[in-house]
Amino acid sequence: QVQLVESGGGLVQAGGSLRLSCAASGRTFSSYAMGWFRQAPGKEREFVAAISWSGGSTYYADSVKGRFTISRDNAKNTVYLQMNSLKPEDTAVYYCAADPLYPPGRYDYWGQGTQVTVSS
Repeated sequence: QVQLVESGGGLVQAGGSLRLSCAASGRTFSSYAMGWFRQAPGKEREFVAAISWSGGSTYYADSVKGRFTISRDNAKNTVYLQMNSLKPEDTAVYYCAADPLYPPGRYDYWGQGTQVTVSS
């Protein structure tokens, strides 16, 4: 089992920045690829970014490419999502998830989410 807890969400003006964190406990964190997803009201959950076990490989949704950066610190069992140049359409609940495979696709474990609200 892997437990995931997100933090760092909040209210920010358009053009601003936030850094989300996802702290993991349980089985070996470095054995899991990690991803970030988001779900806006009335919309389906969508993929945002993913990172490999070591952090050496990442990929992003086109909508966030160049603005968001995913990273991880395996010594701290934490994955991050640095979000810059935020737009109102980035408003959503953001979730982190863990997958033993990379590229990930199954995502066995999920956090509870953290709300990000971007005002115009």
